Amino acid sequence: MVRRPVAWVVAIVLLGEAFGLGALNWFLGVVVERQKMSLAGLDPDVMSTSSKIGGVVFGLYFALCALVALLVALRDRAPAGFGRVLLVSVAVVHGLLGAFTLSLVGWPAFVFMVVMLALIVLLLVTYDRDAGPERSVSGGAPGAGGDPRAEDEPAAGSPEAAGAAHGGAGERRDGEEGPRESVPAQVTQPAPTTP
Repeated sequence: MVRRPVAWVVAIVLLGEAFGLGALNWFLGVVVERQKMSLAGLDPDVMSTSSKIGGVVFGLYFALCALVALLVALRDRAPAGFGRVLLVSVAVVHGLLGAFTLSLVGWPAFVFMVVMLALIVLLLVTYDRDAGPERSVSGGAPGAGGDPRAEDEPAAGSPEAAGAAHGGAGERRDGEEGPRESVPAQVTQPAPTTP
């Protein structure tokens, strides 16, 4: 199966991105603080502090996404609820970062972001494909693992079963020109909503 290795790779790379982004933003905050840089008249201390806070927040966000991918890899089950929302959001973030890095950093960073986006989407899609209900022999009782479509079949010996055996309500019979409707058409007029 390809699912577990993909989940492991996504978890490891997201954890690396968490440390990388956190360290980069922290480093930029230290540089701004020591050089007393200002952008458009902003206070250097405010810029330094906001850069450090952004590094911590993004680092924790990517670390949490890495934890979700790690749990998916360990349990070999699809992410659900908040974990699924986190993985979808980190996929969107990689798409946006890929668009920005192409113009700011270059092709290698863009390719990395697109590969990560593809891996996260692959992780989500492969688990979704196998998460559907399993079908077994038809005719099982509801909740007993039988085919869900078998619940709609009429019981043997009932009038509906006899009608289905000789041609369903929507099938053509000898001498008829078209399919019959199973329920007579009833037209109801909607109630007026204005006085």
